[in-house]
Amino acid sequence: MALPLTAAHRRSIVIAVTAVLIVCYFMAIGREDHSTSFITLSTQWSTSKDSETVAVLDVKQPNETPSESSSSSKSKPSPTLANAIPQVSHPPHRANATLVMLARNSDLNGVISSVEQLEAKFNRKFNYPWVFLNDEPFSTDFKRRVSVLTDADVSFGLVPHEHWVQPDWIDEGRAQEGRNKLVRQGVIYGGSVSYRNMCRFNSGFFFRHELLTPYKWYWRVEPDVRYYCDLDYDPFLFMEDHDKIYGFTISMPEWEPTIPSLWSTVKNFVAEYPQYVSPDNSMDFLSDNAGDSYNMCHFWSNFEIADMDFWRGEAYTKFFEYLENTGGFYYERWGDAPVHSIAAALFTRKDQIHFFKDIGYKHAEFAHCPQGKQWREGHCSCDPNDNFDFAQNSCLRHFMRLHD
Repeated sequence: MALPLTAAHRRSIVIAVTAVLIVCYFMAIGREDHSTSFITLSTQWSTSKDSETVAVLDVKQPNETPSESSSSSKSKPSPTLANAIPQVSHPPHRANATLVMLARNSDLNGVISSVEQLEAKFNRKFNYPWVFLNDEPFSTDFKRRVSVLTDADVSFGLVPHEHWVQPDWIDEGRAQEGRNKLVRQGVIYGGSVSYRNMCRFNSGFFFRHELLTPYKWYWRVEPDVRYYCDLDYDPFLFMEDHDKIYGFTISMPEWEPTIPSLWSTVKNFVAEYPQYVSPDNSMDFLSDNAGDSYNMCHFWSNFEIADMDFWRGEAYTKFFEYLENTGGFYYERWGDAPVHSIAAALFTRKDQIHFFKDIGYKHAEFAHCPQGKQWREGHCSCDPNDNFDFAQNSCLRHFMRLHD
């Protein structure tokens, strides 16, 4: 028989149950604090030069105050295990591209000047690799002093002998006569064989060099040039995204005595291979009479941003071989600028050639300086009035006329 509970008994039971609940509650708090102290992790990221991403986990100690935590604690999310999982950050998309310079050891100071400027204005933000080529081995001092100018990969290459020297099938007597003629006319580099070697190499061989074959796009850089403006976008991706093939900043006429037979050779090639000529070409940039004669206009090739796959393609390969077989690089003084320009104008659509009007650039006494808003936004150091675009002998108006 159960005994009846007195009021005193009931109070004792209530007090006991309450005590048990209070103990359980504090035990639960203790476990949560203990667990939280070990999962309160902040993620810091350190990215190596080759863009491999490494996660560094910083374990926050128990009872650590906000002021004692890492400097990024100001924007830390709530301490949960999900927040401790590293989020992989991918490097920004880049084009398959390189910066390329043909130089000699004696050009070192001019090379340093050009590299420093282009790194400061553009490449420090985008980290495209550099390729330096020379017809002689680069000195240790050259490589050491150039390599420290950039965080990007740097390669130094030797131009193959057969891509540089005058071919043995060239009639040296005829070639010498052609050089003497240009010297008498006062043509710059008129008597130079090495200059002709360079023009031939840049016309038909640089894009075949083993250091350049992995790449599609290139930006040609020369020693002792000036870059005036900040460039905050990627011109390689611009070219790629807009289906461009060739980009320039300055256009001018070639010196006619250096290429007296070039245009007739081009006309013969076109007659033999009409299939390579684009229906929407830029003939009006090259000629004022529908191709009957050449007006000497060309894109100045010491600045080029272009697609090497175009030079490697069938049309340009046939074109260069046709020119090469005439000997005009040595019997006359055909330059790579008119050769590249004629090919780009004839074998691409006119909308595939781009004028980089926002890139301030100077070579020798010829300069392109952006205007108006582009000059201001590019923080350009050039004088907007010192601009070859406005010169009477600039060919820019011929190019702009294509797009009127």
